[in-house]
Amino acid sequence: MKRIFIIIISLKCLITGTKVSAQTDISMATHWYNRSNYNPASITKTEYIYLFTNARRQWYGVNGTPAVFNVQASGYIHSLRSAFGISLVSDQIGVTKSLNPMLSYAYRIGNDMDESFSMGISAGIFSRSIDGSRFEAENISDPMLYYDIERIIRPDANIGFEYQNRHLIVGFSSTHLFSFANDASFFLNTNHRYGYVIYKNTDSELLNYNMGLQIVNRYNIMVLEGNASIRFKHPTGLSTGPREMFDIGITYRSSQQLTFLFGLNISSNLRIGYAYDRSFLSGYIQNSTHEIMIEYRIPSKKSSVCIHCRNNDYWYY
Repeated sequence: MKRIFIIIISLKCLITGTKVSAQTDISMATHWYNRSNYNPASITKTEYIYLFTNARRQWYGVNGTPAVFNVQASGYIHSLRSAFGISLVSDQIGVTKSLNPMLSYAYRIGNDMDESFSMGISAGIFSRSIDGSRFEAENISDPMLYYDIERIIRPDANIGFEYQNRHLIVGFSSTHLFSFANDASFFLNTNHRYGYVIYKNTDSELLNYNMGLQIVNRYNIMVLEGNASIRFKHPTGLSTGPREMFDIGITYRSSQQLTFLFGLNISSNLRIGYAYDRSFLSGYIQNSTHEIMIEYRIPSKKSSVCIHCRNNDYWYY
C-alpha cells in the first residue's frame, strides 16, 4: 500500500496538481460515430467490413497529459446474424500506460435496415504499467520517489445492448465487468455504465442530422453529454440519391467540456474527422484537446441485408 501511495503522490506532482483519474474509461469525442469501445452490440454494421481508428491528445501543452490511440475492425455475417470484431486501445498518462486488446461478438435480431436489436460482448485483457525510471526529479535522491517498473495484467470484459430503427438508436452497456464489485485500484479500470439515445434523420435531400444524449455512471460520478451534428449532401440525380459531403457538430459534457467536430467524406466509403475540445475547468482554459479520426468501409456481400435500400452509401450510425 505504501508503494501505491508513493506512485499516486508522484503522479499528482508530475501532472501539475491535476487529480489522477487512471481508473476511468478513455474519453473520445468521436465516439458518437463509433460506440464499440463501450458497447460491443454496436458492431453489427451491415453491408460492410468496418475499419475505424482515432487518436487523442488531451490538454495539449501540459506535461504528462493523456494520449490515446484506438484501432478497431469488425464485420457482419448475414447468414449467421453475427458480427465479429477486434480492437486495441493504448492510453498513456504521465509515467503510466495501459493496453486493452479485445475481441468482440454481437448477435443481431432483425433482417432489414429499418429495425434491429443487438446483443454484444467483448473479452480480452487490461494491462497497466508504471515506469518510475521516467520521473524527471529535481532531487533524484528523494526517498519519496518511486523508480521501479511495475505491470499488472487482468482479464477484461464488456457487455451491451442496442436497439435501432429508421430514426432512433437506444443503447445500454457496462464495461470492465470484472471490476463490478471491486474497490477502486490504481492499476485497473473501474466498472462504468452507459446509457444513450440518438435521433437520426436522413430524409432530406440536402442534409442528414442527428441529436444524442448519453449518461455515463462510475461509482457516485455521473457525466451527461449532449451532441448534435449536421451532415450536408450533394444531389447527384442518380437513383441512389444524393452523396454525403461533410458534417459539423457540437458536444457538451457536464464535466465542463465543449467539443467542436468536423468530418469530411473523401469518398462514399472513406471518412476523416477532427474534434477540438475546450475545457472550462479552472486552470485548463488555455489547454485544448485535439482528436483525429478515420473511418473506412469495405463493401461485403456476406454482410448485406439489403433488398431495397434507400441509399446504401449513407453512413448509418
